[in-house]
Amino acid sequence: MWRTPLVERVWQYVKTHIPDVPGHGWRHTLRVLGLALRIAQNYPQVNYEVLALAVLLHDIARGEESRGHAKRSAEIAERLLRELGCPEDRIQRVVEAIRTHSFSAGETPRSLEARILSDADKLDAIGAVGVARCFTEGGLRRRDLPASIYHFYEKLLRLRSVLYTPEARQLAERRHRFLEMFLQEFYKDLRESTLQ
Repeated sequence: MWRTPLVERVWQYVKTHIPDVPGHGWRHTLRVLGLALRIAQNYPQVNYEVLALAVLLHDIARGEESRGHAKRSAEIAERLLRELGCPEDRIQRVVEAIRTHSFSAGETPRSLEARILSDADKLDAIGAVGVARCFTEGGLRRRDLPASIYHFYEKLLRLRSVLYTPEARQLAERRHRFLEMFLQEFYKDLRESTLQ
């Protein structure tokens, strides 16, 4: 249903061109796709090709620049899809979804496909996978433990409240609780290891 010939071509392109950035590479893309397809099952009006293309290309510019990856990924997607002969109206829907998916960009996704991409991407940033990604990213950016823990408060704990679909909000509950439990255990460990 979603694996159209165009999606297959983009799949192969992304698999070989996505930057190998820990936390945002090919495996992240596949997890976001799985979450997006799971959420989309509840919406018969979803255009699965638009959704799959947007998910596959949403982080294609990661590694190029630390800020503004959504805008740059949207530009790359627009150029690539045009080269592949994708209809213009579909290109614009994919571009809108990519451009508005990022938490830090602060834009509001309008279409259903854009909201599903936004939600799926945020879900992958919380829970056990989110914790692993946080510390992987922290190591890459040379953040110490306090700076990585600050990221929980700056972003991760806020993600549950900015989800659009009921399905994503339901999936977020367990993942959010894990973040809270992790922090409780982290602070217990710190108290035990504090010099008296």
